[in-house]
Amino acid sequence: MATTRKSAKGSTAKSRYNELKQMLEDRRRELMNEVQGRMRDVRADGNKDRDVLDQGESSEVDIQEDIEFALIQMKSETLNKINAALGRLDEGTYGNCYECGDEIAEARLRALPFAARCKDCEEARENAELRERQLARKGSSALFFDMSN
Repeated sequence: MATTRKSAKGSTAKSRYNELKQMLEDRRRELMNEVQGRMRDVRADGNKDRDVLDQGESSEVDIQEDIEFALIQMKSETLNKINAALGRLDEGTYGNCYECGDEIAEARLRALPFAARCKDCEEARENAELRERQLARKGSSALFFDMSN
């Protein structure tokens, strides 16, 4: 009886592993296709003759290129996070919070498959970062006011 439970639990864990791995790999493949497509588009647009554009049109093209570059960069960062999540999955640590070690809710992992922290720890980290930025801003403004006296 104990062997049956153990093998059922093991097959459930293996099933969850395979499901999570497939989800991560599908998302990685999707992002890679998007990044490669955007890079092709940027290259194709960059090869167009810009000599016929006036200053306003040229500026608009530059802004659009900056936006495209930012999107490519964001998607590349997400790809890096997914690759790290796949590494954690292979190590057996995927789905556990970096901070508290508790299991990350499955709904959170489905929404954000590369999540490294549970909801509570992520909120605490974001609040701490916000406080640091506010303190840094206050510190720099105090420095500014000291210099003006």
